[in-house]
Amino acid sequence: MKKPTRILTLTALAVASMMAFAGCSSAASADTAGDPTGGTPATELRLGYFANITHAPALIGLQEGIFQKALGDTALTTQTFTAGPAAIEALSAGAIDATFIGPNPSINTFIQSGGVSARIVAGATIGGAALVVRDGISSPSDLKGTTIATPQLGNTQDVALRSWLKEKGLATDTTGGGDVHITPTENAQALTLFRDGQIDGAWVPEPWASRLVLDAGGTVLVDEAELWPGGVFPTTVLLVRTDYLQAHPQTVAALVQGDLDAIAWIVEHPDTAGAQINARLAADTGKGLSDAVLTRALAQVSFSADPHAETFQTLVDHGRQAGTQKSGSIVGLFDLRPLNGLLQQRGAPSVSAAGLGEQ
Repeated sequence: MKKPTRILTLTALAVASMMAFAGCSSAASADTAGDPTGGTPATELRLGYFANITHAPALIGLQEGIFQKALGDTALTTQTFTAGPAAIEALSAGAIDATFIGPNPSINTFIQSGGVSARIVAGATIGGAALVVRDGISSPSDLKGTTIATPQLGNTQDVALRSWLKEKGLATDTTGGGDVHITPTENAQALTLFRDGQIDGAWVPEPWASRLVLDAGGTVLVDEAELWPGGVFPTTVLLVRTDYLQAHPQTVAALVQGDLDAIAWIVEHPDTAGAQINARLAADTGKGLSDAVLTRALAQVSFSADPHAETFQTLVDHGRQAGTQKSGSIVGLFDLRPLNGLLQQRGAPSVSAAGLGEQ
């Protein structure tokens, strides 16, 4: 298999933090990270994630046993989701304690709960989302009257599509009407519908964008990286229930350590990371990706524990433009004390909450 080309092309912060954390003692870090002045280690941590390339740190953290090693005696159980709003429902219901998830559902739950539901404690993945369309569509004007899929109403790609269409003068609504008909569809079903000609395209995360291109003959109309300064936008962050964070700060710090160690593992194993990511995808879905799809998908993403809080006000604005999000403040959304406590121990630069929470 051709070596993925972008695993090593990380932000400067990512490189610094990965190297600093390799081999770090998780137990020692968890005792002093963030503000663990109260509470107790949890007996269990229930973690959500998606079987997507954009969740590669979660996939590697599970495949290589990295999370369980960091958590020590805390039992780890997992649950997979196909889109962010469904994961938020589980988090809000207390069915899971933390989840890897896109930024827009994280914003939505925070605003809808009046700022009490959850906190972003780390980042995971940058990039890896695109609008892939059929032949005959080569410009925004060609989209009028078409049907485009997104993973779920209000998820990060759904918001990105609606916001981009509005900027191009194309109207949408949350019931599938407007100039472009947006249909929330699970990614696997969207691939089937696209192959069958029943939809005209989809704005999806990796590996689904690559599957639409390589397995279904689509072309990329919009690479979302082109819409952000320097191509940097968060696709996946690590979100924790606020009450769990307050009760078990040591356990959350250990989970963040696992995130960092998983990212470090990807960086340190460029020749085998793809195969191990694919092994976890196969375990979760029953089938892995082709070498061509895996290589292309990995080339679209990079991995960093920095959640890039500085982008979140723009994401809020996008959600409002899209009509999928209520107005409200996101001050307090981030608690980066566990992450920055670990960074400080290793002499690495801290990451910024951009005035939107603790750091």
